[in-house]
Amino acid sequence: METPLFDQLARRGSEFLGVRYPIICGAMTWISDVHLVRAVSESGGFGVLAAGNMDPGRLAAEIGRCAQLLRVPFGVNLVTIAPNFEAQKKAVSRSRAPYVVFAGSFPSRGDIAEMKDAGKRVMAFASTTSIARQMVRFGVDALILEGSEAGGHIGHVTLTILIQQVLFDEPPVPVFVAGGIARGRMIAHMLLMGAAGVQMGTRFVMSEECRAHERLKQAFRNAKAREAVETPQYDRRLPVEAVRALRNRAMDDFGRLQLALMEKLDSGRIDRTEAQKTVEEFWMGGLRRAAVDGDIEGGSLMAGQSVGLVDRILPMKAIFEEMLGDAEVELRRVATLLLPRSNKVP
Repeated sequence: METPLFDQLARRGSEFLGVRYPIICGAMTWISDVHLVRAVSESGGFGVLAAGNMDPGRLAAEIGRCAQLLRVPFGVNLVTIAPNFEAQKKAVSRSRAPYVVFAGSFPSRGDIAEMKDAGKRVMAFASTTSIARQMVRFGVDALILEGSEAGGHIGHVTLTILIQQVLFDEPPVPVFVAGGIARGRMIAHMLLMGAAGVQMGTRFVMSEECRAHERLKQAFRNAKAREAVETPQYDRRLPVEAVRALRNRAMDDFGRLQLALMEKLDSGRIDRTEAQKTVEEFWMGGLRRAAVDGDIEGGSLMAGQSVGLVDRILPMKAIFEEMLGDAEVELRRVATLLLPRSNKVP
């Protein structure tokens, strides 16, 4: 596909990632496997393997499969709060993975240095201005600004605000943006505002190559944007790590659990440590139940608000062709608005 205007704007991100299009498939635990990474890569995008809490030996094997199958760079997503994180870091440092994307909480200066010493390019998420600046000071090679519209673990600031606070300040590293992006016209405007590229997850779940359970895909197909909500937190005594997912029975049960625990706390029938442990254990295995087993009522249906924009399951190449075609048309429209009538858009 010929996309001269898109290619011109996307050059910095494409060169940084080493792929044709600076469109990153966000790492989704139990979903972003070697098959999805390969499909995205073969369509010209940048695939990221999700480590989750995978056994380090298995992770090394999966990275080896990616390195063997792909002819372009790819990344590995490491969750800093995963129990296997330290062991996974060692496996990744010895692997042929050229890029590392830190997620979960935020990496330490030492985490970043360790990966860079191993020859990896490092990307990290930023959900506030201060975190973005800290990640740059710590030495990341690129930032991913993720707004609260995104699915999975999220911050509390929308992408439109983060763009104004961080992207417009022009940090000294490439800045990719994520959260609520699903269509080519939006990608075009992100590039026009200075983003090096975009990251999407929910859109790629709706690909034929994604091996997530069909019931999960059907739930996405039927969902409205307003149904992708944050997990509730009712009391500061019971902190809840914010996750955006589709509302289902499990989400409602989680709210009722917190109310019951607070009642027990107030009456002295339970202490805060035990109550917090109960909260943290509630979703254990929830993502696997939904993505692998297809339990769409008892599992965790992590999805961004862009779920309201995706209602078809398509081959990955068709998704890319649609997005890129729409982006190029939008850039031509903008160019026509800005250029004198006597000048022709190339």
